[in-house]
Amino acid sequence: MRGVALQSGAEAGSLSKRPRLAQPGPLRRAHQVRCVALPTPVGHRHGGANGAAPAGKPVLEVPGWESAPRVEAEPALRAGPVELPRLKVFSGTANQGLAQEVAHYLGLELGTIKIKRFADGEIYVQIKESIRGCDVFLIQPTSPPVNDNLMELLVMIDACRRASARTITPVIPYYGYARADRKTQGRESIAAKLTANLLTEAGADRVLAMDLHSGQCVGYFDIPVDHVYGDVVLLDYLASKRIANGDLVVVSPDVGGVARARAFAKKLNDAPLAIVDKRRSAHNISNVMNLIGDVKGKVAVLVDDMIDTAGTISNAAKALQDHG
Repeated sequence: MRGVALQSGAEAGSLSKRPRLAQPGPLRRAHQVRCVALPTPVGHRHGGANGAAPAGKPVLEVPGWESAPRVEAEPALRAGPVELPRLKVFSGTANQGLAQEVAHYLGLELGTIKIKRFADGEIYVQIKESIRGCDVFLIQPTSPPVNDNLMELLVMIDACRRASARTITPVIPYYGYARADRKTQGRESIAAKLTANLLTEAGADRVLAMDLHSGQCVGYFDIPVDHVYGDVVLLDYLASKRIANGDLVVVSPDVGGVARARAFAKKLNDAPLAIVDKRRSAHNISNVMNLIGDVKGKVAVLVDDMIDTAGTISNAAKALQDHG
C-alpha cells in the first residue's frame, strides 16, 4: 500500500525542479496542490519485484497540470432582493362587506374560500387557493349570532394552519364574550379568557381586535394582540361640526366606562366629563339613578364600547334630556 500526501506549493517546490508559473492577480497567493510519493511502510508493500513502486514517482500524475490555466473561483453568490411574504386576506360570512372594503383599501383581492353549513348546522371551510408561506388575515367579527361566527372563525383558522400558512391573524372588530372578563359573582365563567384560549389553540399567531370591552382582555391571550381604537373616526366627525370647547361635554353611560370617556375627552381639548349612574336589575336591563356633572345647554357626546339592546344608551340619553 502506498501513501499519498497533499503538500502546498511551497513544500512541493523542493521536490520538483520545474519552474513555477506566475499566477495572475488574486490567485497569486493561492496554494497549489500536488500528489507526491511517500515511502511505503514496511510490511505493507505490494506489487513490483521488491513489493514497492518505483521511488519518487507520483501515484497520481496529471500531464501538464502545472501549465494548465488557473480558473479563478467564483465569488459567493450574493443574496438577491428578498421577496416579501405574500399577503392574503380572507373573509368569513359575518361581514363580507367590511372585508371587501378592507381589501380594496389595501389594493388586494379577497382570497377564495368556500364556507357552507350542513343540514345539522356543522360548518365546512375550504381554502380554494394556495396559501403556503403566506401571511393570512381572516376578517370575521363575532357579532350575532356570536356562537356560529366564532366557531366559523375557529374552523377557518384551523384550515389555514393545515394549509401551511406562514402566519394567521384573525381580525375581530367585535370580540364576542368580552363583557365576561371577570367574576362579579360566585361560580361564574370568565368567557373572555376561554375565547382567547380557543383562538390560540386553533392556531392563531396574533389577534387584531378593536375597542375591547376592557384592557385586561389583552392579557388573556398567550399570543400578541394588536388592540386598535376607532375613536379617530369619531374625533374627525366632531371636529367637522365646529363645536365650541365650552359647549361640549363627554358623557359616560355608566361608572365602568369612566376611564374610556375620560381618555376620549382629553382628545377633545380636555372637554368636561359627566357620568350617568345606572343600576342593573338583570342582564340587559338597566335603570338610571343619577347624573353626575353639568350638561345643561351643552352638546353631550355619549361614549360606550358596546351596544347590545341599546337600553343603556337610550336611558342615558333620556336622562340627559331631562337635565337640559
